[in-house]
Amino acid sequence: MIRGGCTMEINNLLEAMWSDYCQLNPAAKKIYDLFTHQGEKVLNDHIALRTFRHPRLGIASMSKIFENHGYREKQDYHFEAKKLYAKHYEHSDSTLPKIFISELLLDQFSTDTQKIINSIIAQISDETIKSESFSYSGRTWKLSYQAYEQLAKESEYASWVAAIGFRPNHFTININAMKTLDSVEKVNHFLESQNIILNSSGGKIKGTPAELLEQSSTMAALIDVSFDEGIKKVPGCYYEFAKRYKDQSGKLYQGFIASSADKIFESTNRI
Repeated sequence: MIRGGCTMEINNLLEAMWSDYCQLNPAAKKIYDLFTHQGEKVLNDHIALRTFRHPRLGIASMSKIFENHGYREKQDYHFEAKKLYAKHYEHSDSTLPKIFISELLLDQFSTDTQKIINSIIAQISDETIKSESFSYSGRTWKLSYQAYEQLAKESEYASWVAAIGFRPNHFTININAMKTLDSVEKVNHFLESQNIILNSSGGKIKGTPAELLEQSSTMAALIDVSFDEGIKKVPGCYYEFAKRYKDQSGKLYQGFIASSADKIFESTNRI
């Protein structure tokens, strides 16, 4: 899934993230295989990670390992309605996927939500945060389903991170690298012919050629997650698809559209 002339270390990190992601989202491997069986070359456009803004966490902590491997910050994004902030990172090796990291603005939420999330953060060791595997370390804390549901009332994003932990919430297929399924419309039609449910929030296609980026995504399937009360089903990860267009300089646009990403976030909402 990861290709390019990068160091073995970053290749290993990205492959480990892909492996972890596929374990939580078996549908992603199924979709990957469906495309390859169609003769398509499946390349990854970007990987997305979620975290909480907190002195011990946040984008700064999550991005550190990628910056150590040559990634550099390129652009930031604001999501006022969802109370999120994000940045994306790129590597000098353009064959490597971009990294999109978002954080929940904890201080903008209720006291109850802050209390639950702070109790989660208190259970995370410094060793986990500093480890090479932090970006796919998963959930290392205990959580009640009652707390999960309480978080979901204020933020589906918060409840997802609380239940699933730190790991990619999605990988993204680069439609520009496809030969036959070379548009978002064709990709969506193919996926729906395979009975795969797409995110329809704001329309199945987010963005326009005029904005230089079109995106679509699957809806995260429900997976079994352990809570204090036992096993419950909650949304896992999803797969995204992106088509980029050339800007006035003739180069493919490499950024993101906040209004589109806002709707893509909802791919992990409970249906």
